[in-house]
Amino acid sequence: MFSTTIQTFLDGRPVWPDFLNNRPAASHKGDYGHALLVAGSYGKMGAAVLAARACLRMGAGLLTVHVPRRGVDILQTAVPEAMVSIDEDECHWTHRFTASELSRYDAVGIGPGLGTESPEALRTLLHQAVGKPAVIDADGLNMLARMDDKADLIHALGSKAPTVLTPHAKEFERLFGTTANREERERLQCEMGKKMECAIVYKGHYTQVAGSRGEWFVNNTGNPGMATAGSGDVLTGVILAILAQNKDYQLDAALCASLGVWIHGKSADLAIEKQSQCSLLAGDIVKFLRVATM
Repeated sequence: MFSTTIQTFLDGRPVWPDFLNNRPAASHKGDYGHALLVAGSYGKMGAAVLAARACLRMGAGLLTVHVPRRGVDILQTAVPEAMVSIDEDECHWTHRFTASELSRYDAVGIGPGLGTESPEALRTLLHQAVGKPAVIDADGLNMLARMDDKADLIHALGSKAPTVLTPHAKEFERLFGTTANREERERLQCEMGKKMECAIVYKGHYTQVAGSRGEWFVNNTGNPGMATAGSGDVLTGVILAILAQNKDYQLDAALCASLGVWIHGKSADLAIEKQSQCSLLAGDIVKFLRVATM
């Protein structure tokens, strides 16, 4: 077996930072982080909406969502609390962010509903975002998987600030290759977390989080109703909000990821106390974040 420190959240919840529910009376929105979410493409704006709603419901003080021009009306109608950054392209992400543009944000989330037409925009963002906490999911991971220097790109991020990758099984294979069995995959997940100095969330039944120092968290909140479109987008928004609020890096990447995974699953568990598993929608998970974070 590979060497890890295993923590399984079976009875209690993980480390619970003060910024979630112990806020000073004189605080303001700027104290809880300004997150940038790069998400959505023509026909996939729902992913951006779900991630944005989850990020705000999870407590981010400010959120800007970067979307293609055709997504602006959708975002401003569906999530009026979010600000919108507008791409030059009608349908896809093309904008290459500069370090100056990124300086206003406390954390960056990349991937939900992006499509895979934007590898150069992604590469530029990864270079310019060094020093910013980041979570990469979905099509962000699919584009990253095609890059020969992906390990170096993520290591540059992870060595400077908490960085989280959130692949499901197929995305994990695209990133790191196929494995013969679960034990081999777990070893690879742990090795890549250490190599790239990031947290890797392997989504599924008993979601597992590998950290940069060999930490190994096994989560047991959640239920089969979460096997529904958009569930992963919600998780991206949850983790992005945690990263944005995690000033001075009170929690490392693995703890940010594990906290997000636990809350995400707990919210879904609370939702099915009121409805069936088969009726669960990703939006229902967002709705119950208000209870899961109590």
